[in-house]
Amino acid sequence: MKKVITVNWVDIVLFEKKEEDYISLTSIAQKKNTSSSDDIIKNWLRNKNTIEFLGLWELINNPNFKPVEFDGFKNEAGSNAFTLSPKRWITNVNAIGIISRSGRYGGTYAHKDIAFEFASWISPEFKLYLIKEFQRLKAEENEKKLLWWDIKRNLAKINYKVQTDAIQDHLIPTLSEFKKKFAYADEADLLNLIVFGKTAKQWGNENPDLAKSWNIRDYANVVDLSILSNLESFNSEFIKDWLSKDSRFEKLSKIAKEQRVSMLKIYKNKGKLSW
Repeated sequence: MKKVITVNWVDIVLFEKKEEDYISLTSIAQKKNTSSSDDIIKNWLRNKNTIEFLGLWELINNPNFKPVEFDGFKNEAGSNAFTLSPKRWITNVNAIGIISRSGRYGGTYAHKDIAFEFASWISPEFKLYLIKEFQRLKAEENEKKLLWWDIKRNLAKINYKVQTDAIQDHLIPTLSEFKKKFAYADEADLLNLIVFGKTAKQWGNENPDLAKSWNIRDYANVVDLSILSNLESFNSEFIKDWLSKDSRFEKLSKIAKEQRVSMLKIYKNKGKLSW
């Protein structure tokens, strides 16, 4: 998912890959020269300090990094004859910190750690403004995600009340006094098993510290909460239709599976799945 932030009147393009932020070096290079971004990036790459930094980053973050090929670049770096393009670096050492993209928003991108280092080489002042604007963007995104999660959590609570009303009016009168005590928890765990693959008690046993203040649903993402909310509505109707628990479990599991496929497609297109 492409995003753009403006830093000192320069539009900087960003995107996410595997929940990591990548920033366009091509965009950053425009701060120095709008017509020769590729040459500026190549000049930065031929610097010995740059090669050492990139090699260390890959060593820490990339299990498939090729250290032998890296040593060759490291030994050549800094000499007058040494040149290095992003594609050559990526291909030879199997790098993941720098990415070359084609198309409308093509160019050279780098993981934010590397992009900030490049920005510092361009201008320490520009790096500071870039970091500040990047932090502002992430704070804004987190605020929206938390708001969206809160809306879904409240909706799930509302539909939970719809479900408990159906339990009270239709299930409770048919149960023994002993089973009445567990009716609401049993129905909640019916959905927990379908959505999360475990009961509330199982989650609490796996997370004893968290369970002191929170429950399994407090740690659900927006897809799980959306499915949960929908299943509560369906379950209340199934209860009113006098469907058995086994039958409801089968039908609700099928609905949950279908909804998850559809929702994940939506969130994949819109960006990172989170709170």
